[in-house]
Amino acid sequence: MARYRKITLRDLSDRLGISIHTVSRALRGLPGMSEETRHTIHQMAKQLGYRTKDQKLGLAAENIPLFSDERRRFMLIITRANGSSDLNQLLLAGLQDKLSEFGHSIETVIAPETFDQSYRFEDWAEKYNLQYADGIFIPPLTGPELESKLLELPMPRIILNFPPPAAKADSIAWDVETSIHQAVRYFREMGHTNLLYIGARWNFRGLIFRWRAFTEAMRVEGIEVDPDDHVTDLVNDKEKWMEIVTERLQRRKPTAILNGLGSRLPWIYFACGKNGLQIPEDCSLISLEHSKSEFLPQLSRPLMLIKESGVRGAERMLWRLANPHLPYEHIRLQGGFYKGETVKPLRKR
Repeated sequence: MARYRKITLRDLSDRLGISIHTVSRALRGLPGMSEETRHTIHQMAKQLGYRTKDQKLGLAAENIPLFSDERRRFMLIITRANGSSDLNQLLLAGLQDKLSEFGHSIETVIAPETFDQSYRFEDWAEKYNLQYADGIFIPPLTGPELESKLLELPMPRIILNFPPPAAKADSIAWDVETSIHQAVRYFREMGHTNLLYIGARWNFRGLIFRWRAFTEAMRVEGIEVDPDDHVTDLVNDKEKWMEIVTERLQRRKPTAILNGLGSRLPWIYFACGKNGLQIPEDCSLISLEHSKSEFLPQLSRPLMLIKESGVRGAERMLWRLANPHLPYEHIRLQGGFYKGETVKPLRKR
């Protein structure tokens, strides 16, 4: 673990070959250097364990020890169905980045979605020594039975998702509702009001909130939404899903598509091509993606702060350990919007 008290601005300057003045300005968020240089300085400061006075004061204000002889061990609980998802990988990267700064560790533990008499929750928890963890993180896509049992454990719990009603745990989530409002607003600015939403109205809280935000955003624009005009069932059979989308495209002839399910992006391109539509020439597209697409780097999309939510989740866990009796807090991280190249101004037909 880095020994923070020994690291100075001079150390950073010497390591990077950059003046102390520039290093100081970068760490204080002041202008005067390229974003690449700023990023390099922040990465080196993080690697060496340097913290500014403001950062030290912030930790002190929240009772989080800057130095600790106790190395804590945390767990990210995943299921076999979603364990390899890019969503969980981004969250894990954020958790690891922040916890490692304090010398703590995190491991992933795979849990069943359901339990029965032959394999109880208590059996699983004992097998993986959950009772010895200093805290657990509960990611999205966790089934309701597993989530409710995890929330009953007598240890600090951080929900990396929108919390269920009356949850007795802190939560961190990227603000998908604002992302939907950003998308609808940008479509409107480009002249599009005949939108096709592709997502779901149930299954998981994040998906429910996306649909709710879409109806609210459209209402702000003076447009009432009929669920039957959109694709709102989580259909995993590609052929059946394609039939539903084709019917909506042919009947409604939308000028733009808002995709609330990143995993459906390849299917959307296929469905549009099958119906003689090119993106964005014939139909504009905004998609909620977990990260920048390697295959479609110019895709128009809200910027969802998923890895950053992992970082904030780790910070909230350390805060909760230091402040066990304070009220639970629910935090949403709001990102910006990347206009990209898949939304074109509406041409009069």
